[in-house]
Amino acid sequence: MRVVRGIWRILVGVKDALVLLLLLVFFGLLFAALSVSPNAKIPDSGALVLDLTGTLVEQPSQSDALALLSRAAPAAREYRLRDVIRSLDAAAGDKAVKAVVLDLDGFTGGGQATIAAAGDALDRVRRSGKPVLAFASGYTDDSYQLAAHASEVWLDPLGAVLLTGPGGARLYYKGLLDKLGITPKVYRVGEFKSAVEPYLRTDMSPEARAANQFVANALWTTWQQDVARVRPGARIAAYIEAPQSAIDAAGGDLAVAAQRAGLIDKLGDRIAFGRRVAELAGPSDDKMIGEYRAIPLENWAAAHPEKSSGDAIGVLTVAGNIVDGKAGPGTAGGDTIANLLLEALADKKLKALVVRVDSPGGSVTGSERIRTAILEARRRRIPVVVSMGSVAASGGYWVATAADKIIAERSTITGSIGVFGILPTFPGTLAKLGLSADGIKTTALSGEPDLLRGTSPTFDRLIQTGIDTTYRRFTGLVAQARHMTPAGVDRIGQGRIWDGATAQRIGLVDGFGGLEAAVAEAARLARVDPKRIRPLFIEEEPSFAAKMLESFARGPDKDQAATDAFSRVAAQPAQLLTGALADARMLAEGPAIQVRCMECPVRAVPRPADAGLARLLLERIAGW
Repeated sequence: MRVVRGIWRILVGVKDALVLLLLLVFFGLLFAALSVSPNAKIPDSGALVLDLTGTLVEQPSQSDALALLSRAAPAAREYRLRDVIRSLDAAAGDKAVKAVVLDLDGFTGGGQATIAAAGDALDRVRRSGKPVLAFASGYTDDSYQLAAHASEVWLDPLGAVLLTGPGGARLYYKGLLDKLGITPKVYRVGEFKSAVEPYLRTDMSPEARAANQFVANALWTTWQQDVARVRPGARIAAYIEAPQSAIDAAGGDLAVAAQRAGLIDKLGDRIAFGRRVAELAGPSDDKMIGEYRAIPLENWAAAHPEKSSGDAIGVLTVAGNIVDGKAGPGTAGGDTIANLLLEALADKKLKALVVRVDSPGGSVTGSERIRTAILEARRRRIPVVVSMGSVAASGGYWVATAADKIIAERSTITGSIGVFGILPTFPGTLAKLGLSADGIKTTALSGEPDLLRGTSPTFDRLIQTGIDTTYRRFTGLVAQARHMTPAGVDRIGQGRIWDGATAQRIGLVDGFGGLEAAVAEAARLARVDPKRIRPLFIEEEPSFAAKMLESFARGPDKDQAATDAFSRVAAQPAQLLTGALADARMLAEGPAIQVRCMECPVRAVPRPADAGLARLLLERIAGW
């Protein structure tokens, strides 16, 4: 009987555990459904609130399921640019929206061209006669670039506007590699292909410095011109040139200095700002002090979906690092993107195709896989226009060579027509540890690449030949697409990066404009009435499971994170180190031959382990 009772208790325990598990799954799915499908019901009137706590991107990346489930690191929120633009355009013509509010306390930035596109949408709201109000406890370059498009820019009295411009340091690893006995074997083509310099030098080469300084100056000029256009009364140049003089003249008050320079319209805390918005949009229903009637961005976007009727202009997005095989959103998997396009072409519904590129490149074969799929559209006599986002360089430009026409932004970073490869070898490391390696060969390439003893001259020549061949292929594609000679492409290639304005002058792009301009140009080439077109976005919708995980992927609340401008600047060392670790991982795990722009301000997505290791290293450095 005791045995029977014991078995019965085990069965009851298993039953209770299964019931509990099912309940947890049920409530988890219910919570996720409510989280990922916000109620589209909106107030009769109010202020559309863009609480951008995170980054503004072309295509949000897919969250790492293991990281989310382990809670190793909360995922930073990413807002899709076209959702923001569509919502703002809908708000411009809807009487229910009395004002638009930009809450930028948690805004961590985006590409310069990406922010400019959102700013243009804010300008359209203002031209419709509706006020746009921005608030932050502190502004830096990215947040101020967006806030400048507001009709009222508010700053907390304890805040500041810190404008630093593009630039800064990057890590160079040669000294560390020497101490560890690691010898990097580098293969490259391109005088300016400085991606590998950190592994070979302790400082920036004159060629890389000249190229990067040229682009940084061009981007900074474009940034200032963009801000001056929407805030003509702001004394931007004087404030940037001599911020301390402006601060001293304001009695040491940073917020007042920014206001006197015309960068800020009003000083006030959140309660004062909320009261001002309530004057325009009405007080909140719960009558809380400093609260107003708000329309959340998620609800508004859900109530205003993308257009579903009209002649379809396909929009294919190539965002993030280009990799071989399949990949989720935010990373450009060669097979994934090619298959999506080929499926869309098989439906025979597309009148034209726009390829939106926001990528620093990556795998050669992945880039070529996407390019050949785009060529299939042209073989079907479908016009193809490439629309460049903030970055369309190296492999991103390789993809663009398949287009009939290339349209960029003046602040787009493009070019980087060059090829490189890098392999770490460890004979010196083994010697430092008292170890050695030996073996046999049956051919000259047996055991290659021999990372323990060092690669052989035969292998080195083989890889360098592959690099040279790939570069000739790259310059040949550009020459054919842009009606240049290979020698002419080589002169503007060599791995050098260019801003969009310069790229247009040297023949790498045809004109300027955003995604809307590219869609209109594609319709013109297809001889379709622009009033009857609609963009058809060729992409995979996230699965329900992915959406459920995403509901748990929100970053830390603004209440728990520092929002002032000084804290954002102070966080840059950790971000630099995390990015460096991500770059090192990407080079170690990536293909042997790459067409990637490492100089571009787009990096591999850091894993939680990268962020954790970065924090550990910073703590050790602080301890030393």
